[in-house]
Amino acid sequence: MKNRSQEDENTIIVGRKPVQELLLNDPKSIDMLYVQKGRQDKNFERTIERCKKFGIKYKIADKEELARIFTGNHQGMIAKVAALSFVDFDELLATLADAPLPLLVVLDQVQDPGNVGTLARTLYSLGGAGIVVARHGAAFLGPGAVKASAGALTKLPIARVSNISQALDKALDMGINVYGAGLADDSNPVYDVKLMGPAILVLGNEEKGIRLGVEKRCQELIHIPFKREFDSLNVAQAGAILISEFCRTLG
Repeated sequence: MKNRSQEDENTIIVGRKPVQELLLNDPKSIDMLYVQKGRQDKNFERTIERCKKFGIKYKIADKEELARIFTGNHQGMIAKVAALSFVDFDELLATLADAPLPLLVVLDQVQDPGNVGTLARTLYSLGGAGIVVARHGAAFLGPGAVKASAGALTKLPIARVSNISQALDKALDMGINVYGAGLADDSNPVYDVKLMGPAILVLGNEEKGIRLGVEKRCQELIHIPFKREFDSLNVAQAGAILISEFCRTLG
């Protein structure tokens, strides 16, 4: 059974059998699984085991929380499901150099679906190869993100990985250039850097930026030099400017 959440219009699947089938046939599509507190039957135990096996984020919630997500008969199980299909990360790396703009954008805990959608719109229009997000801690790529992207998220290859740092290590081993957006002391203005492709651009969380462990994988940190004193641009605005510079240099 499918429905829209009343809170955020995410696509959800409810009911014991539908959720179990999803866990068996397409576990990677699940962003969050809610299981009703107090359930201790074999079905409950099997569900939790599968969540742990496939690395699916789950929450044991009370009836009131489940009722806020879905008002009908959910049988104690609700799965929040991504609205998009995803490609394999290795496949994305293998085809990176063939894109009109050989650039992947990696999002490190970017939370706002609107920002992700806007970035996808920019990247797709300029010929970028795709977007990489983490399986956990990333924005939900549901209808809101797709709308903000003007449909680009349904056309642009998207990969989800369990660990951003490990994914970047794999890219580095393949000789892919990794740049990170940040304002650390060793960051250089993007217009002064000789950008090399194929490349990855890492964009960080809207408030905290790129995590330290991820930043260590970036071969060079870049930033947009301001002509006036100003706090910052949001990640979608900054990303668009940086992507356009990659396009000017590599496209």
